[in-house]
Amino acid sequence: MEGVIPAVVATSSSDGVPNITFISRLYKIDEAHVGLSYQFMNKTWRNLTENTACTAFITFADTMAMWKLKLQFVQEVKEGPVFEEMEMQLMALATPHHIDFSLHAALICRIVAVEPVFAGANI
Repeated sequence: MEGVIPAVVATSSSDGVPNITFISRLYKIDEAHVGLSYQFMNKTWRNLTENTACTAFITFADTMAMWKLKLQFVQEVKEGPVFEEMEMQLMALATPHHIDFSLHAALICRIVAVEPVFAGANI
């Protein structure tokens, strides 16, 4: 969730066609919610409006520990503190690489379940 290793997000359309995308960062909002940054994810956004279930895989760079998060899309946020914090953190990731972007929205998801995939190691 630190933004070092991109998170993998899997969604599917209402008729079951899968889509997998990488996102710069998965944002922890609180103990029950995370935010996905909607920048370039048109198919992911379309899928979430049809089928609100999605799965994310996150990897922690310090140990390579990997976790699977089962998520439920709750709402799209285009302004306010969560949106502004996500936009600021994305700018911090993008600016050193001279990447120009605009955050369309913060896609807020409820955490349904968290499962360890790989325990990791001290690196």
